[in-house]
Formats: sequence, structure tokens, C-alpha cells
Amino acid sequence: MTPNTPAFSLRLARDEADLHAAQRLRYDVFVRELGGDGTLVDHDAGLERDRFVPWFEHLLVIDEARAGAVVGVYRLMPPEKRAEADQYYSEDEYDLSPLRATGRRLLELGRSCVHGDYRGGAAMFHLWQGLGAYVVEREIDVLFGVASFHGTNIEALKAPLSLLAARHLAPPDLRVRARSYQAMNLVPVDQIDRVAAMRSVPALIKAYLRLGGFVGDGAFIDHAFNTTDVCLVMDTARMSESVTATYTAGAR
Repeated sequence: MTPNTPAFSLRLARDEADLHAAQRLRYDVFVRELGGDGTLVDHDAGLERDRFVPWFEHLLVIDEARAGAVVGVYRLMPPEKRAEADQYYSEDEYDLSPLRATGRRLLELGRSCVHGDYRGGAAMFHLWQGLGAYVVEREIDVLFGVASFHGTNIEALKAPLSLLAARHLAPPDLRVRARSYQAMNLVPVDQIDRVAAMRSVPALIKAYLRLGGFVGDGAFIDHAFNTTDVCLVMDTARMSESVTATYTAGAR
């Protein structure tokens, strides 16, 4: 796939064909590219999926100039779907009691990815815009979800994890905690090369931080998926007006 002039559109997955297109893209990124796996991953069909499939909605970025190819995806679990599923995906890794105790409307985000040929361009921006519209329409207060560093070598990740813990730890009312706890404050603050450490932080996590996001307490090592996860939390009430305007542009 070599895009020339993408013509992007956005929609929620509306049928099994859309869902399979999203799962094929996730398989390409998370399994083929990053080496992930899982008990329900369908290697024969090339589909990345898990037991939460029935309860997530899938936001798709589509390149209409490429025969309607799905080139970006976000999966979303609003409160109503969580009630049906009886738990969020993230609850396997993090204690979300502080978020639920707020009584506010929560939205879980996950499995965000963009086709390799579209990274660094407008596709991710369209995903964010679509997410902003969804948040406004569903009257969401707090967004959260796990985001990943590739690999499980904590020694290699100690600087960026320490930087996140030192500078971006969630306030107490939003501070979820890893169940299988991996400490993140592994390097004294005055010994962190902040520029180098931030360079090692995945682009998606940096995007959340720019929007005013926080990280929970502790990382979770996901050996099956070959990742080290952090839980990101964004409170729409704490986001600055300028950030909110950019994030939700065109949402109303």
C-alpha cells in the first residue's frame, strides 16, 4: 500500500467486514510487526482479537482513495458496554477503583494503531478528531487505557518509565495501580536524561501527555503481548481550553 493522496473518512465499524478489517490491521501491527500474541489471536486468518470483542466499538479511519482500506483503528468501550462486559479490558492489568469511585462517565481506549504507510501523516490526526467527536457525543468525562512500550526488558526502559513516574503521575483521585506491580521510579530524578528518555517514549503515549494525560502507578509487563504497559488517564475537566479546542475541532 503506497498512498498518494489519501481521502480519509471516519466511522464506527458497522458490520463483520469492518470488524475483520480492523482486526487484520491490528494483526499486522501488533502480531507481525511487534511480536505480540494471545489465546484468541487467529493466526490462520490474520486477525488480532480477544475475549472482549463483543463489547468494544471500533473507530475506523478509511482511505477512500485506496478502495476503502482501513488504515487506522481505535477500539472504545463506553460505560454502557462495560456494564454488559462486567469489566474493562484494563482491569486485568490495573485496579480501576479510583476511576469508578468518581461516578463520572468513563471511556476505555485501546488497540490504537495506524498502518505503517500512513504513520507521521494525517491518519492519526483523523483518529484523534473522531475520538473527540465521540467523547462530545457520549458526554465522556474521563478517558483511560493501557498503552505500551515494545518489549519487556525493564532495564532498557528504566529511564522513560522513571520520567513518566516523576513528571506525569496521575493525581490521587485518578491514580490507578498496576495489579502485577512493576515500579516505574527506577532512576533518581536528577539522574534522568530527560531529552533521551522522552525520545524513547512511544509517540502515542507522548500524544496523550500533550493532551494533559497522566500515568497510573506502576507498569504491567505483558509477556504474551511482548510489551510493558502503562495506564494512561485523561480528565476532560483538567484539559486546557486550547488543547480541548484542538482535540474536539469539528466535533459539534
